[in-house]
Amino acid sequence: MYYYYNPYISEYRYYPYPVYPYYPEYLYSNEKERQQVIKGQATWTSGGQVTKCGLPWSTNQFMTVAVGEDTPYQCGESIKVRNPITGREVILTVVDQVGGYPQNKINIHRRAFEALGANLNQGVINVEITLSPELEEEKWGKYLLELVQVGHPDFEVTDYKSVGKTEISPTRTKETFDFVLHQQQEELKIRGNVIYNPQTDRVISFDLAEI
Repeated sequence: MYYYYNPYISEYRYYPYPVYPYYPEYLYSNEKERQQVIKGQATWTSGGQVTKCGLPWSTNQFMTVAVGEDTPYQCGESIKVRNPITGREVILTVVDQVGGYPQNKINIHRRAFEALGANLNQGVINVEITLSPELEEEKWGKYLLELVQVGHPDFEVTDYKSVGKTEISPTRTKETFDFVLHQQQEELKIRGNVIYNPQTDRVISFDLAEI
């Protein structure tokens, strides 16, 4: 019988599955390894009012996660989490840190847990974790991701890709990203464009459209 203490809502939850050990082969030694898939486990939480990152659990439409304090995942970064059983993926924002967590253990908001196709009664599921360096390096992609989530609150963004970057003029640059969203059996593909001034880093215009 296994119990897990949830510090955010101050209660114990029963998990009927054994807690898998942390394997050292998943340790990161350089930037390239940050991009590899980490096999681990995810538990769920209802969140709380205070986080160590100073970011609310409602960030990114509750697609949020708490990670270990000594992991390579930083506050505000995005990670991709996949449920190998259902094949469903979600992109989560790091909003909190937990002491003592290994690099392959995460605590995600219950909405994200359900978005992965898992039942809350499971308590813990095996997952595959990938840092999303492409989106982190492209801050305008993350900007559009948040707009896509707000504009489609009943969908989860399960994938994305950078389509291109064009210099329109010395004061205008256009970047384009494609996003894949899912709601049960329905899939949407959204293309987002943002035009900004690279000298001032200010948004000039943006648009989102189904493709």
